[in-house]
Amino acid sequence: MARRIGDEPAFVLHRYDWSESSLILEVLTRHHGRIAVVARGAKKPSSNFRPVLLPLQPLHIAFGGDAEIRNLKSAEWVGGQVMPTGEALLSGYYLNELLLRLLARDDPHPALFDVYAAAVRLLASDEPLTLQPALRAFELLLLREIGLLPTLDAQTGTLAPVDPEQRYSLRAEGGLVEAQDDDLRGSLPGAQWLALQQALDDPAPFHATLQLVGDMNELKTQLRALLHYHCGVTTLRTRQLMMDLQAL
Repeated sequence: MARRIGDEPAFVLHRYDWSESSLILEVLTRHHGRIAVVARGAKKPSSNFRPVLLPLQPLHIAFGGDAEIRNLKSAEWVGGQVMPTGEALLSGYYLNELLLRLLARDDPHPALFDVYAAAVRLLASDEPLTLQPALRAFELLLLREIGLLPTLDAQTGTLAPVDPEQRYSLRAEGGLVEAQDDDLRGSLPGAQWLALQQALDDPAPFHATLQLVGDMNELKTQLRALLHYHCGVTTLRTRQLMMDLQAL
């Protein structure tokens, strides 16, 4: 018998048309990871799903079925935050794209779900100074959670301890390595890598990391290269959209 799951915390990551009246949704859930569900009749004006199944909004859902695409039974808006707007909205779509590209289906990451929820709350808070730090903190914790971030207190290849006085770079294939003359500009001092590792190990890693990354301008470039490598793209769609809008 197909199992029914109820009262599951969730966020809609993406939606596809399935028929004239229904949608297929990619959903991030706290206890079941990324799943696909079909919302039958969700496009009908009278559907209870229609005003609820929005991205970047906290939901509680019920679903069932044992196929790859489950049946969405109910969805309830939890409330507590408004929809981000402007650059914050695009940043939220960027987080969703990362999750869609990097998370396997049916692979639960409760801690990552909580980090995502915290990041979305910040995006909705309309505080522009927290926007970039929130993205960097989320990127770091996403990479660590799925096993793609090396430890930041030791050189990856040799396991030699990081020297606070030296500079290091984070590379997709080499991990954390001592910076050479040709990439000193994009590197970070060992003291900052050590501080980042300590923040990631904090009981509240998102907030601890958030306090550090605001002044680490070089970190953005290094994380972007690492994410593009693991996503298999040169530019993410949401980032290209941001650049196109800025050009206008």
